[in-house]
Amino acid sequence: MMIHLTRFDETLAKPDSSHYFVGNVRTYMLVGREQSAELELLAVYFSAGARNKPHIHEKDQVLHFTQGRGIVATETERRVCSAGDVVTIPGGTWHWHGATRDEATCHISIRQPGATNWDVELKDWSEY
Repeated sequence: MMIHLTRFDETLAKPDSSHYFVGNVRTYMLVGREQSAELELLAVYFSAGARNKPHIHEKDQVLHFTQGRGIVATETERRVCSAGDVVTIPGGTWHWHGATRDEATCHISIRQPGATNWDVELKDWSEY
């Protein structure tokens, strides 16, 4: 296998119109199945107020915030994160993440390939 180099470049992010997001979100796959069978790195750019819907990953997820301010929330807590922060969300945890209402953000999602359950109860998600 050869070394694979990907440049972290916001101009390469494409609009994500999937039903998993609310607001303007752009994504750029940094490391996918073609590069690694064991890790996935996805850059996610959220405009102010944009976020994803609640979900549960089968395996742990790590979020590395690279710019702006964002929120990571579970059933029991909400954390405001800034560039440089790294958040670990254990597998099996109901959560959502995105930008604060007044500031855009970008994070890199780092996780092992595995199932994501998007068909979960919204709980207090609408009280954002």
